[in-house]
Amino acid sequence: MPKLVHMYIRNVLIGWLVAAVFVAVLVGFNVANLGHLVLETRGGYLAGLMLWMANGVVFAGVQFAIAVMRMAEDDEGPRGGHRRRIRFDEPAMIRAEAPARRRPGQQPRRRG
Repeated sequence: MPKLVHMYIRNVLIGWLVAAVFVAVLVGFNVANLGHLVLETRGGYLAGLMLWMANGVVFAGVQFAIAVMRMAEDDEGPRGGHRRRIRFDEPAMIRAEAPARRRPGQQPRRRG
């Protein structure tokens, strides 16, 4: 199996595991009365499953994104070209555009 696929599967499983722990903590501490909803109502297991699935997708994506971003190499100082100093004591030449030509019979535009 390629290393990238192995890394993806490993980090996604870690994300789903973190989501399971997160949902267990939410239910255990009865945050927003979720513990009562999941444990004591008919069909509450479905709410717990939906909560785990939704959080699992988010946590797995975040876990894999963090793993990919940590693969970046550190920069070793500036690698740009030679920088030319800009002189502010000389005026800059700016070319003016030619005024637009009017078509025959067209009225001039009034400003103001």
